[in-house]
Amino acid sequence: MHIHLSPRHLVLTGAINSYVVNKLAHLDNQSDQIIAAHVVLMHDESKKKSNYVVKIHLAVPGPDLHAEDREADLYAAIDLVMDKLSRQLRKRKTRLVTSKKHKTQLAAERRKRGV
Repeated sequence: MHIHLSPRHLVLTGAINSYVVNKLAHLDNQSDQIIAAHVVLMHDESKKKSNYVVKIHLAVPGPDLHAEDREADLYAAIDLVMDKLSRQLRKRKTRLVTSKKHKTQLAAERRKRGV
């Protein structure tokens, strides 16, 4: 999986980089179909309290997956976005498996009827 990190208005440290790569490795273990990940880390100081925004775009076969979260803590925002993407990957896999089972079942019924 190709990973592209884009920090905006914050310094990308080695700790942040390794944390994001480690979290994405967990997603890669969950689904081997992830082609690339584009991660945008932003620090927004326009509000009274500073917020961190994390946006992740996963390139997979078919429709791509997107997730975004905003928290006061950068690491908490990363964790929440990864949880969202994990749920999306599980939902995608369930849909693919269900579709494949449905098509197989329809083909078996057609063969049974002699159509």
